[in-house]
Amino acid sequence: FLAVKRKKRKMGMYNLVPKKKAKALKLQDKAGPFIVYSCVSDLLPALPADAEVTETDLAEELPLCCCRMETPHSGGSLSTLEQTCMAMESTDGMLSRCQKRVMKQEMMRPSNTVHLLVLCEDHRAGMVKHQCCPGCGLFCRAGTFMECRPYGSISHRFHRDCASILKDLKFCPHCGEDASRAKEVTVSNADPSPSVPRSNPGPSLPTVATLPSVPTTPANFTKLLKSNSNGEAVGTADRLPKESLESILMALDDENLKPKKVKYPTRQLYISAKQGELQKVIRLLVDGKDPNFLMEGQNKRTPLHAAAAEGHQEVCHMLVQAGANLDMFDEEQRTPLMAACENSHLDTVKYLLRAGAAVSHKDIMGFTCLHLAAKLGHYDIVHHLLSKASKYINCQDDGGWTPITWAIEYKHKELVHLLLAKGADVNIRDKEENVCLHWAALSGCDDVAQALLDARCDLNAVNVHGDSPLHVAVRESHLECVMLFLSRGADVNQRNRDGEAAPDCCVYGSKVWTALNANKKLTDARRGRDCQGERVLSRDISRGYEAVPITCVNGVDSEPCPENFKYIPDNCVTSPLNIDKDITHLQHCSCTDDCSSSTCVCGQLSLRCWYDSEGRLPLDFCQREPPVLFECNHACSCWRTCRNRVVQNGMRARLQVFRTQKMGWGVRAMQDIPQGTFICEYVGEIITDAEADKRENDSFLFTLDNKVGDVHCIDARLFGNIGRFINHLCEPNVLAVRVFTMHQDLRFPRIAFFSSRPIKAGDQIGFDYGDHYWRVKSKFFSCHCGSLKCRHSASSR
Repeated sequence: FLAVKRKKRKMGMYNLVPKKKAKALKLQDKAGPFIVYSCVSDLLPALPADAEVTETDLAEELPLCCCRMETPHSGGSLSTLEQTCMAMESTDGMLSRCQKRVMKQEMMRPSNTVHLLVLCEDHRAGMVKHQCCPGCGLFCRAGTFMECRPYGSISHRFHRDCASILKDLKFCPHCGEDASRAKEVTVSNADPSPSVPRSNPGPSLPTVATLPSVPTTPANFTKLLKSNSNGEAVGTADRLPKESLESILMALDDENLKPKKVKYPTRQLYISAKQGELQKVIRLLVDGKDPNFLMEGQNKRTPLHAAAAEGHQEVCHMLVQAGANLDMFDEEQRTPLMAACENSHLDTVKYLLRAGAAVSHKDIMGFTCLHLAAKLGHYDIVHHLLSKASKYINCQDDGGWTPITWAIEYKHKELVHLLLAKGADVNIRDKEENVCLHWAALSGCDDVAQALLDARCDLNAVNVHGDSPLHVAVRESHLECVMLFLSRGADVNQRNRDGEAAPDCCVYGSKVWTALNANKKLTDARRGRDCQGERVLSRDISRGYEAVPITCVNGVDSEPCPENFKYIPDNCVTSPLNIDKDITHLQHCSCTDDCSSSTCVCGQLSLRCWYDSEGRLPLDFCQREPPVLFECNHACSCWRTCRNRVVQNGMRARLQVFRTQKMGWGVRAMQDIPQGTFICEYVGEIITDAEADKRENDSFLFTLDNKVGDVHCIDARLFGNIGRFINHLCEPNVLAVRVFTMHQDLRFPRIAFFSSRPIKAGDQIGFDYGDHYWRVKSKFFSCHCGSLKCRHSASSR
């Protein structure tokens, strides 16, 4: 048929005709001069000697069989779908898919109109023997088909309707011989073992039984197109099983759906996906268009971005089945899921999440899907996202704003109430240290401000300019907010960094000014009584080392904020300790999911992965003898956001150091805390047991009790965190758990506190110091926890 010789370029085409029997043509293309030998040259139009003919022109005139060509694999490991043979057998209109293992990754196809296939050794041999039809890409090894034998021993198989047509004449699509010489052949059984129909790889079904072969009639294919992305047909009668993309593409018997000879540019796939042209998208995918094509001039978005942004769920499904990357970024680092969320296409969002799209990705502004939906007020989108991944509810963008911050600024009241009900933290500070109440004051929503105050948002919080929410409301002349803040006890005399009190920020004689001055007179009149109230000693005793500020208050006596220690967020050492932190010594996992499966090595070290999707310990976690937890580490292959990383992410619960009546300083919760939530660590100076014996003050010692090697302690007297202020409770609401994160030296576990039962906002946090502690300390003082079950009070001795 065609034999090509090129200078300095290897084409890899198979010579079907001896050169001496072929007519030579000297041609020219972009790659340089080459010679074409054709045994059917009489069918070609006359060409001048200096004519330039491209390979595309020849391909349109005479189809080229490439059954013996191999295309190198693009690299990387095969997906689960590609690990099985992609060959499709056609037996009298019935399709079935081979599921034998693939041994070689190089791809093959019978012609340029058929998509590339990864084949098993059996079908690779059949391809080389020209047993695959170049017109439709189906293997002809059983049933009725046409067979051309141009040289006696060589057999070319194809379907009658797939013959090549040129000048109203039909030719064999393999060799170009006159198709009238081909004979119709019927084979009862295929030479190799029967193929096994493929199963459904759809994202919404984790496991699907093997499907029977389905007759590929136009009526059946129309029903397939009408079926939704869940694999469930629209009609209730005569339902068809959900086919994979390849099965659908091979079932194109409808003349209106067959791949046309028109050659579209790759950008057409993006345009058709955006316009929701399902059938055209399928044709373009059949033609081999890349589903991950980046569209220039459209922020380099993919066809999946375009379909998701317009809410074309069926188009999204076809693109995903064809290999579209669910988490591909555009120029703004936004994913298709973000596009669907931003444009409020709930069904498309649900489908993409079922297909495995990640919720945690951030764009160039640090926005997540929740940020985008909350900013635009898409209530249903936010509600669904929270039902799937509520742990991202307090995620901050590059400005430090959370989803509830955007909902407040744009006055989406129902959305604010939803986020509050789902546990949004209203005291997270942005880059300028504003809390949610600052933004409510700016927007002037007094009912939103009321809800925030009910959720314990800090009325006295000040930003980097020293402005309180009252300053902001006064400056914006929002009288309702001003009146609300004053009724809740806002300090009208508080001054910002410019020395301005609230009355200095408004117009003299205005309604706001009048309200402020009336309140100021009342405040000055009862100043003596106000001094007896709870005083804020520090806005954050951690000095910014913790993600959540820790306030310190005293409403009992005149004791100042404790300053006899240095706040540190992680354990420290003051003497040489040989801690094994060699990263090559770490046992680690190779997970590519969220480390929730039983195959995670880190989870196996802990007997199982104990954290749930919200990062909490389950109800069946053993509290009497808690198991040691091994979190994923730097050597693991999983993402930083995997499920098995909680303690290393730091404290997230809002806590406060307060002065108790009888127990000195203590710690209380400023929000409701569910059972199993990580509270904080016990952090301090790691010392040996021998060193601990030498120290006079042993009030802040915590024995590691590692049962491996020498005994060590954590002393939080001089260096520590909020854990040093947690008191003993005979009915504790937290328990201590040993956790390993960045190293696995069993002598030095981290001590993490988790809630052992639900904790209400305002409750004091405490753990059981143990009987050994009280055997020593009961000589000097007794327990004042106030519990009816107190075991170490003066009356219980």
